[in-house]
Amino acid sequence: MGIVRARVRIEGRVQGVFFRAETLRVARMLSLGGWVRNMPGGSVEAVFEGDEEKVKAGIEWCRKGPSHARVEKVSISWEEPLNKCDFEILY
Repeated sequence: MGIVRARVRIEGRVQGVFFRAETLRVARMLSLGGWVRNMPGGSVEAVFEGDEEKVKAGIEWCRKGPSHARVEKVSISWEEPLNKCDFEILY
């Protein structure tokens, strides 16, 4: 194991359903670094960085999202960690 970084794109009904706020809550609960933001076209992009198992847990949460979300597709790309230790919402 070790520190990993994943960039995740979530597609479906994921804007306007508190996806960013809930991702922030989950990421902080998992002690992950990174960020989440809305993207043009209606998707959400998130970067999770931290312990591999916790990053995978964050990705799994994104597959469902908050209660009003309808996730249709999740794409993941792995990147080199940047030692990001806090998590934020980008606007």
